[in-house]
Amino acid sequence: MLAGMRTLLVTLHSKFIHASLALPYLAAYCGTTRGEPRIREHTVHEPREQVLAALLAEEPEVIAFSVYLWNRRETLDLIDALHAARPEVRCVVGGPEISFDGPELFAAHPGLAALVRGEGEIPLRGLLAAWQQKVRPLGVPRLAWRDGESVVEGPDGPPLADLDAIPSPFAAGLVDLSRGLVYYETSRGCPYTCAFCMSALDASVRSFSRERIAADLGLLMAREVATIKLVDRTFNYDAARAREIFRFILRHNRASRFHFEIGAHLLDEDTLRLLEQVPPGLFQFEIGVQSTLPATLAAVNRRADLRRLAANVARLRRAGNIHLHLDLIAGLPGESYHEFLASLDQVAALRPHHLQVEAVKLLPGSPLRAQARDLGLRHDPNPPYRVLETPHLSFAELEKLRGLGRLLDLTWNSGRMPGFLEGLAQAHGTLGAALDHLDSYWRQQGLHGQPLSLRGLFEALDAYLQNTCAPPLGLQLRDLLARDYARRERVVATSAPPFFDLSLDAAELAEISRRVRDAGAALRGQGVKLQYFAAVFHHLPDSPGRTPLLFLYETRTGAGLSVKEQPLYRPA
Repeated sequence: MLAGMRTLLVTLHSKFIHASLALPYLAAYCGTTRGEPRIREHTVHEPREQVLAALLAEEPEVIAFSVYLWNRRETLDLIDALHAARPEVRCVVGGPEISFDGPELFAAHPGLAALVRGEGEIPLRGLLAAWQQKVRPLGVPRLAWRDGESVVEGPDGPPLADLDAIPSPFAAGLVDLSRGLVYYETSRGCPYTCAFCMSALDASVRSFSRERIAADLGLLMAREVATIKLVDRTFNYDAARAREIFRFILRHNRASRFHFEIGAHLLDEDTLRLLEQVPPGLFQFEIGVQSTLPATLAAVNRRADLRRLAANVARLRRAGNIHLHLDLIAGLPGESYHEFLASLDQVAALRPHHLQVEAVKLLPGSPLRAQARDLGLRHDPNPPYRVLETPHLSFAELEKLRGLGRLLDLTWNSGRMPGFLEGLAQAHGTLGAALDHLDSYWRQQGLHGQPLSLRGLFEALDAYLQNTCAPPLGLQLRDLLARDYARRERVVATSAPPFFDLSLDAAELAEISRRVRDAGAALRGQGVKLQYFAAVFHHLPDSPGRTPLLFLYETRTGAGLSVKEQPLYRPA
């Protein structure tokens, strides 16, 4: 892009903290011979008029939008407004959400000048070069463009074979490193062809060179970016390559944390031994299990050795140094409600730190979308294209599974009530059955649509116990709930939630005063603020009978709350 052709690369994020990865790569590749496009990042929550004014203030000639599930409607509305205000501005769209639209998109949005299909570097660069030279972009691959009253489809064409041909956007200063989260890729493509995933369309994997990866990661670590999230579809598709990158990080990291999407079934012995050396909190692994039903996995062409996956996850969990995030997908072909609960129970048995349940999205262009009619899958025709019904799952059952996913976030994934959740699962036989029962109450009370504070959540769970669980089970679960709350939230006796028993006698109060006084003396001069709370429990599984407990809350500047629990024995 030569001087005088003002081009903006724009996207609308779902949250401010997110930073674009696609736009800096496009800017770096297109800018090598045609100037440097300017990157502008907004959010879907900003008023359209505000974004419109900001873009037009730069007097652009071309605006290229990166379009995703979360911003399709807002982006197309913005293009309509841009066309009404400045019809001479050429608007281009690209990205996974828009790549499979046809001429009808141009008909619906007269301000749309061109559409990039698939990876954007080659087609966008070719388009901008043609417009700069004032010629038609004939022959530019994977490009649809408006030519008068018609839409011209360019030829198909492969993506870049050599990813190093894209200059580093990090070295060029094109990536905003100030938000605390940076997305990064070491490879593109995936060796698997899962029918629900867009990567099924590009089964080959292309990697940046080891030298390029080392340079980019070295720069990010030197800048001490808080979280570096690698978006490679299967980071460890090549075990030796993955180990080399892991080792590089371990040698050079200063203060960053890393998130990887991995195939747990691909972890070999050498990699597992290396991972056992990772400092706690440095790595987070996201692992897609999706289902434990072999017939369902076969129906979506997902090839993974479930036994090896489970064994490797269990080994990582025993090591305890890597945060494990496991995913399940509801609504896949052939899996019923109770079969999905069985999948949930099998994955929960691996004790992941985070267990996510999401309904499958039938993305435009994905094989599963193409097979939807034959498979009897009904889905929302608009983003995010969630499945609504299958031959094995009714709409109501899918809604219950969505509710279970929300309850997992509130309970399991929050890490705030492990004792209560384990007790509830034991009472109902399985975690899935427990969440199913809890979801029924949550729906009756209309709680799924209500924002709940931490205290509000615990009080809602207490109400659930009082309304659905008779003694002695209800009393035991109530004590577990209260204990979880006191272990994770500083409780003030004068405003304690109603599930606490504060009936301490004089001797116990005297013992509390002595314990607190001794603890304060031990911490004197360390810059620690000490507070405390005590309550009586009667039905704890590990302490049957009347059990007073003292909770000591230590707060240090710049550190989180530390809680120490002490049984309070009566003095002789």
